[in-house]
Amino acid sequence: MLPTGARDTQLRESNSQKVHPQPMEESMNQNPEAVEALISKVFTNISSLKSAYIQLQAAHTPYDPDKIQAADKLVISELKNLSELKHFYRENNPSPVCVSPQDSRLAAEIQEQQILLKTYGVMVKKFQSEIQNKDSEIMQLQQHIEEAKQKQAKLEKNLKLRGLSTKESEASAGENGFSPVDLTPDLFTSVVEAAYKAIHDFAKPLINMMKAAGWDLDAAANSIEPTVVYAKRPHKKYAFESHICQRMFSGFQQESFSIKSDNLTINKESFFHQFLTLRDMDPLDMLGQTPDSIFGRFCRSKYLVVVHPKMETSFFGNLDQRNYIMGGGHPRTPFYQAFLKLAKSIWLLHRLAFSFDPHVEIFQVKRGSEFSEVYMESVVKNLIMDEGDQKPKVGLMVMPGFWVGGSVIQSRVYLSGMKVAE
Repeated sequence: MLPTGARDTQLRESNSQKVHPQPMEESMNQNPEAVEALISKVFTNISSLKSAYIQLQAAHTPYDPDKIQAADKLVISELKNLSELKHFYRENNPSPVCVSPQDSRLAAEIQEQQILLKTYGVMVKKFQSEIQNKDSEIMQLQQHIEEAKQKQAKLEKNLKLRGLSTKESEASAGENGFSPVDLTPDLFTSVVEAAYKAIHDFAKPLINMMKAAGWDLDAAANSIEPTVVYAKRPHKKYAFESHICQRMFSGFQQESFSIKSDNLTINKESFFHQFLTLRDMDPLDMLGQTPDSIFGRFCRSKYLVVVHPKMETSFFGNLDQRNYIMGGGHPRTPFYQAFLKLAKSIWLLHRLAFSFDPHVEIFQVKRGSEFSEVYMESVVKNLIMDEGDQKPKVGLMVMPGFWVGGSVIQSRVYLSGMKVAE
């Protein structure tokens, strides 16, 4: 389109000229080749406009402001050319040309072909852009496939640890009830937490039964660790938790857990398989099926060292339960069932520790050791020291620590000689 000023000037010039109208048909008959050349120019201009419009569309995907501006100018230019041809045709005042109509028509055809080639070039670029997008999608899919293969390899490794092949996995999952489990440090950490909770859960009813039986809890706590200075009297419960911990984790560093067995199979796969087998089972149900299994012998031996005969006599008035256990049985009493939950949690932790390669290592903290924030965690968080006191000292260890996969799982300790912050 022409600017307003230019259009007004053109109108004034047109008005100043004399017009000698003549029939359109007569004019066309006088110079048909010129009209044909004009029509050819119109088609050429339309093709150019089409090409410019395609370039304008292509500039939007992807969005390119510079290309959009250039394509927009090209579209406007072609529209101006088309407008000029329209005015020329209406006024029937063709300008004289230096070349013949035949040459003009040939030049117009050449120009049209050039425009078509330009249009095809734009389309080729568009197709190339689409191909690049498809290549990018293919690369993403290949990456997903590679990740899926890695996950598959990891699952197959876990299946091998369970003693299963890939083909057997679906059938055995239904038969054994195993759910997929990754052998990771996070899994071990969660089992450590469960074991610590089990110690606390068994210590609580044990203390309550001692109270009910008339035990002097202060004297009992002092008999476990006589030199510990407690910040509060209720903190003496940690002495009983420490007693349970020391007895239950004795022999943990050995693959056999200090349990003698003639037919004991020791390998990583069997340890993890035992972990998966017992994890979701009721320990009493399992002992009912195999009372003299290695797990059964573990429960029997640990019960006899954790629960003193004097405790049983004061609790039950006799040693019938103890004698029954020593004879190879597993009573269905509430107290023994509570102990089995503790025994199961420690046994699972041991089975899992030796499933790793290399196996998880345990470390214990001795009484009087200097407190280390790297290897230890205080079970009481709001303890403080008097000014001038030495560094905190360990009074009791209520849960050992572990090294797994290059990481440290802190030991839980009770600090002696501290005060509770107000």
